[in-house]
Amino acid sequence: MTGTGTPSDPWQLQTAPGTSAYTMHRDDSSDPPSLVCQVGSTTLRYDARAIEDLHAMLLERGDWVDLGAADEQKPAKDGTVEAWGRSAENPLGGWYGLRKGYRGRFGMYLPPLLEALGLVELEHNPRNNRVRALPST
Repeated sequence: MTGTGTPSDPWQLQTAPGTSAYTMHRDDSSDPPSLVCQVGSTTLRYDARAIEDLHAMLLERGDWVDLGAADEQKPAKDGTVEAWGRSAENPLGGWYGLRKGYRGRFGMYLPPLLEALGLVELEHNPRNNRVRALPST
């Protein structure tokens, strides 16, 4: 990964299959602090708590979890990172995505960031990728 995660030097990331490049940076001036994900001309925003919360959930599960990426308008497969990112049972009690109409794809864009930060192990298959937490050091 390159970049420091600032607006002027965003993280340069790839989706798990390696088919799409995107950037992400922290915006601590927003309320709540957010992760700004730029995919082509589309901007997605996720609550910045997603990094710690997703890592904690993966540590608790202790095994591989399917990514299950889906657009906001489509249902997420149960038991996936995507389903957890929009569930009333997660620490936020709902969507980590902050921009209505663009709240989905949590399972596509957050796990590669966690991998780049050294928090998870991520599969890089053409389809049906999974993620699991690396133990905290």
